[in-house]
Amino acid sequence: MSPSELPFAYAVDEFTTTPWSFEEDLHHYPRLGVEAIELCEAKLDERRAHEQLAALSASGLRVCSVQPAVRTLLASRMMPEPADPRHRLDRLRRTIERIAPYAPGAPFVVNTGPAPGGDMAAALDRIEEGLAALTRFAADHGVRVALEPLHPVMLNVETAVWTFSQAVRLVERVDVDGLGVCADLWNLWQEPGLAEAMRSAADRIALLQVSDWRTPRSHADRRSVGTGDIPMSRLLHAAFDTGYRGPCVLEIFSQDVPDSLYDGDLAALITDNHAALRRAWNDPR
Repeated sequence: MSPSELPFAYAVDEFTTTPWSFEEDLHHYPRLGVEAIELCEAKLDERRAHEQLAALSASGLRVCSVQPAVRTLLASRMMPEPADPRHRLDRLRRTIERIAPYAPGAPFVVNTGPAPGGDMAAALDRIEEGLAALTRFAADHGVRVALEPLHPVMLNVETAVWTFSQAVRLVERVDVDGLGVCADLWNLWQEPGLAEAMRSAADRIALLQVSDWRTPRSHADRRSVGTGDIPMSRLLHAAFDTGYRGPCVLEIFSQDVPDSLYDGDLAALITDNHAALRRAWNDPR
């Protein structure tokens, strides 16, 4: 590995290129140096999903992870339906059945959803049961599950778990092989002692996601790497020190803001962030 290279495969989550179609993602990503794709089920056309997935296989892009269309185990503001947690679990199972053959070994990213009525204790008990059942089902299909804690701005809206340490404890309580934590640095970077917590829970990190932070002006206001406040170099090295060798996934949301990155050059967005990650990795600070 030369000094300028990342020790992680560079991957892009399809939400990062929301204005592009699924087919445009497959066309552009390999030409822009993207080594793997985080597949977003929401970009699939229900009428042509199997055809699209076959095209993905033919593209040569490796599916490193999957964002299900219904991600939260409990109903959330972004995904209120179906309301019944049992039906949501069924939706997740169907997602795994459909996509797992095209994504061997990949983690499927899930969030908890908010605690109904603010009763986090009861919500987490139910989430434990759901995670255990889903992870066993995923293992039967050759894939994994990654629980993603979300930033506290999403508390009581999309999540009942908002720190890396909480997510690790929940994963340890579930205690089923194939369940890990999705470490999205935008969500986690303000957690005190994050780098040390990552190092102490090395085998629990199933996925690493990156973007940069400024005080949000909408629920989808992330920045390009190196243009915000996240100490990217320190956290990339912390992930490496844990032994994590999975992909580094660029995940940017940029909606309902006047300077939306979605309105710019998406090809440049991909290549500029790749370069910024290499600079961060090589930054001794």
